[in-house]
Amino acid sequence: MFTRTLFTTLMVGFLAVGCASKKPKNNQDGSSSDDGSNNGLSLELNGDSDSGRAGGLKTVHFDLDSSNLDSDAKNNMKSNATFLKSNKSVDVQVEGHCDERGGRQYNLALGERRAKAVRDYLVALGVEAKRLTTISYGNERPVAEGQDESSWSKNRRANFVVTAK
Repeated sequence: MFTRTLFTTLMVGFLAVGCASKKPKNNQDGSSSDDGSNNGLSLELNGDSDSGRAGGLKTVHFDLDSSNLDSDAKNNMKSNATFLKSNKSVDVQVEGHCDERGGRQYNLALGERRAKAVRDYLVALGVEAKRLTTISYGNERPVAEGQDESSWSKNRRANFVVTAK
């Protein structure tokens, strides 16, 4: 009888512990990785969309020699705008990038046009302009090494870096 009571008490205790709500894990800097506002996605100061550490923000890709947003880019931008509007404390820097083809000055100018096109589209979607800064790195910071279209297409992008959260 005593054994059955002890067993029942222990089982109820284990079930209660197993059903307890879990607290968000803290990052090394003490910030929560799941505060509810970013749906559990990693949102780090200086985190970027290329590495997946910028919450729900997605990197936008471009066609060769273009700063026009195609339909895929616009869909990503709508998602990015939704994320930014629901996370009003998050400010970002939009970085414009190019593949290695073209001269330095040409690529810096193209990267700037890409970053500004992304910023302008986000503003048109309702994100406050004061939360968005731009910079161009031209072809200086590739995410993919290689001398083929697969690599080049990954480098023609505008990514997001969290500057405030």
